[in-house]
Amino acid sequence: MKIGLFCNYENHHQNARRAIFEQVALVRQAESLNFDEAWISEHHFSEVNLSSAMLVLMAHLAGVTSKIRLGTAAVLLPFHNPIRVAEDIATLDNLCNGRLLFGVAKGGPFPQQNKHFAISMGESRARMLEAVALIQKLLYEKEVSFYGQYYQCDRLTVYPKPLQQQIPVYIASGDETSIEFAAKNSFSLMGGPPFALERLKKTLSRYREINPSGADKFVLARFFFVSSTKEAAINEAMPFIRQFSQKMQANAAVVMQNISYNGHKPFERTNICFDEDYLMENSIIGDAITCRDKIKKFQDELNLGTLALKPASFDMQKNLESLQCYNQEVRNYV
Repeated sequence: MKIGLFCNYENHHQNARRAIFEQVALVRQAESLNFDEAWISEHHFSEVNLSSAMLVLMAHLAGVTSKIRLGTAAVLLPFHNPIRVAEDIATLDNLCNGRLLFGVAKGGPFPQQNKHFAISMGESRARMLEAVALIQKLLYEKEVSFYGQYYQCDRLTVYPKPLQQQIPVYIASGDETSIEFAAKNSFSLMGGPPFALERLKKTLSRYREINPSGADKFVLARFFFVSSTKEAAINEAMPFIRQFSQKMQANAAVVMQNISYNGHKPFERTNICFDEDYLMENSIIGDAITCRDKIKKFQDELNLGTLALKPASFDMQKNLESLQCYNQEVRNYV
């Protein structure tokens, strides 16, 4: 199992520059601790998460790191022109010397994003899948002609080509159509902190029915904080978890009121859950022994390819110390 860092560029102190460079410091700390990967999220129109220009942030990380692999978690493809994404991804792979991992998602549950990018929530998934198919052709082929429902091109070649022969692709979705698409193309899957373990097990089981050899690269992101005692870790992480829970529950309520978003599964404990107690229980938060046990549980249940840790303190120094503690007291025991 590989170990990664999950990066949201949170603006806890209402200081954008500080937020950006604190996250850079966390990534550099992770690299110094020999973490394998750093995954960067994409968010828009948020005072809290400042990663709207995700690929710009990753280009900077490519310049200040040398070993750690850099992953998009994820490019919200319906909000981008896939031709431009292909150009940017290929360029970024060259900038980071072939360390790029390409995660994609449809975007959500954030209705504001769909509203302001003028993309209906009901067609986001179809756009994402079609965009992936086009991007894969553009990255590795020449004179590409493509005539989809949403995107078209005629005898198009984009430059530069990626440094890697094949950039690994990850799909952040548990939808049946997306699982089948990923499995048939040998793409990997991703699951975020609120994704229920029950749902993830079903997702991977379905994937393995179609493709027995690809699900072992599954990326799981989980909130994380390790301290000297379980109580100290919970006390430090709880304000962070509570803020996330409140924001996401309010957001989920807006989604479920959107009657045009037909077929959306409810936000609850067998699907995606934002309840505070649920998030704490399903995070990796506690003393070293508690964190080891939780990681082993995820390993046993999901056969993880990568565990991406999301530091869960508002305090930068405490997050750095938590990563150091993980390396010294948890990593070698799981």
